[in-house]
Amino acid sequence: MLRELSVQNLALIEDVHVELQAGYCAWTGETGAGKSLLLTALGLVLGGKASADLVRAGRSEARAAAVFEVKEPSLRAEIEAILGGPLDDDQLILTRRVLAQGRGSAQANGLPVTVAILQALGERLIDIHGQHEGRALLDPDRQRALLDAHGGLGPQLEDYRRCREAHDQLRRKRFDLIQASHDRQRQRALLEFERDELASLDPRPGEFDELARDAHRLGNVEHLREAAAEGYALLYEADRSAQELLERVARRLEPLASSVAEIADAAANLERLADETREVAYALRNLSRSWDDDPARLEGIETRLAHYRRLASRFHCEADDLAVRRAAIEEQLAVIEQDDADLLSFDLPLAQAWRELTQAAMVLSMARQKTCKAFGKAIQGRLKTLGLTNAKLSVEVVTQPLGDDPTVTAPGEAGIDRVELVFAANPGEEARPLRKIASGGELSRVTLAVKTVLAGADRVPTLVFDEIDTGVGGRLGAILGKNLAELAEHHQIICVTHLPQMASFARLQWVIRKQVERGRTRTTITPLDDSDRVNELAAMLRGDSAAEGTRQEALSMLLEAQTAR
Repeated sequence: MLRELSVQNLALIEDVHVELQAGYCAWTGETGAGKSLLLTALGLVLGGKASADLVRAGRSEARAAAVFEVKEPSLRAEIEAILGGPLDDDQLILTRRVLAQGRGSAQANGLPVTVAILQALGERLIDIHGQHEGRALLDPDRQRALLDAHGGLGPQLEDYRRCREAHDQLRRKRFDLIQASHDRQRQRALLEFERDELASLDPRPGEFDELARDAHRLGNVEHLREAAAEGYALLYEADRSAQELLERVARRLEPLASSVAEIADAAANLERLADETREVAYALRNLSRSWDDDPARLEGIETRLAHYRRLASRFHCEADDLAVRRAAIEEQLAVIEQDDADLLSFDLPLAQAWRELTQAAMVLSMARQKTCKAFGKAIQGRLKTLGLTNAKLSVEVVTQPLGDDPTVTAPGEAGIDRVELVFAANPGEEARPLRKIASGGELSRVTLAVKTVLAGADRVPTLVFDEIDTGVGGRLGAILGKNLAELAEHHQIICVTHLPQMASFARLQWVIRKQVERGRTRTTITPLDDSDRVNELAAMLRGDSAAEGTRQEALSMLLEAQTAR
């Protein structure tokens, strides 16, 4: 709940600090004293619109700060989720600064935050209601949430959301595959063309180098034969051949081998070299005889080499890497085939998820249809105690069937129903959606009726009612005050009122006054004890000229209200 509100240099407010408590708190004072400024300050810390015009004349900035006590575990968890971190204790301090130059800043527990975060926090901490502040209740989504809270439909709503999430995941995966299908088809055509090109070559690792060597040999067979024949002649067949020279030297050294070991070794090596030279010569002779011209084979090899080079250029890789490229293409085509198979495999589970979603949506919708009459009847019952005796209010639930197409996007997280509070203030009037009602007083009382009915279910801890007594007389003011006192058993209530009958039901009361000091006007807010409350109530009844009889009337009113609440 709201524990403290501090305001500095906001229009007529120079420096105000108010400490609040639980229960029904009333703010009273003359028109123009500055009550609305305090609510403006509260609105600022909740993310309301800021304007440099709010800064007090002659000051550089206006500042508003609010201290909230956050003890309820689920509310605290929501606050921490918005802030992105834990609260160190049970306090949340929101601060808003507005500079005269038009800029400003916001903080939560001393850390900078955006106005959007302030607004998100404000939605969970305070509801402000007045002649033009019933926005939350006018929102059909909010009305639907209130109906669910009244009917205790949390489990049905959670089951629907679970089914919706399961369907949505399947639908999005299928949609992604479909979105990529055109690209896949283009990619498939290209890959199949490349695969067929490579298949026509059927490359294998190392083949290109082998073919290059064969082509070189076949292209130079005459030179190879001549070189081999010449080598054979020089090594073995010609006069003074290498083999003959080696044997001659070996024979010349042989007689000396017995006396000199080194000579013996040299002679042996020469004989070995002569034998090896003869073997090499025979090999060259055989090669020269085996190398025949084969133009057809050479042409075939050159053609295949050209095929290798063309595809290597086409795929921007080395010729010997074409086999690897072919394997990679086959793998890519396999992935595409699997994606197409996966797309078909989504049909059955997607249809099943849609059936489960449809069933969960209808269960939720039927539960809403069942509880809406009781909800409307309970609100209308409260309206009678709030002076709207002849008013008619009903809660309508309009259901939009899901249809049979499981590929469409599911409805939102709230289900397939539109909930509308329909209201007619007087007999003979056409019932219209509550959001189209022009009367602020009627809207305020409907809001109070709804809040009272949902007192135990509404989790917003603090409710602010700004002059909901507009156009209301004293008798009805007492009824409104009593209702607020009942509502204060579940919420902290802050009510700005001109009616003493409403203020008398408050647990605590503050008076807001406008004072002139040293030529400057400033607004003050002062807590009242019981004696001061009697004086203030008397002034609200008869003005500053209230006599003793009026004081007694005010005292009687206060005692009666305190006894009744």
